[in-house]
Amino acid sequence: MNINISGHHLEITPAIKEYVENKIGRVLKHFDHVIDAQVILSLEPLKHIAEITLRVPGKDIHCAAEEENLYAAIDLLSDKADRLVIKHKSKLQDHSNDSTKRMTVA
Repeated sequence: MNINISGHHLEITPAIKEYVENKIGRVLKHFDHVIDAQVILSLEPLKHIAEITLRVPGKDIHCAAEEENLYAAIDLLSDKADRLVIKHKSKLQDHSNDSTKRMTVA
């Protein structure tokens, strides 16, 4: 599983890269089937934006966060991504048992 980190108008330092990898790695513990993750960190006037796209089989999960501080934006992004991954995982689990629930015993 690859984590690609890029910056727009922002240099990605080793400290930022390690921080992002730790936060996103925590999110990926909930779901093993992530193909890759693309993280984009950008600096706009008066705000920092963090975006992530997680490629999972059959779907891409995308979310973004804006904050005044880059590390706060990364924290908010990891929380949002965590909720979306758990939601996606629960949807997959809900559909897998539908056929057995509808079966009638003869």
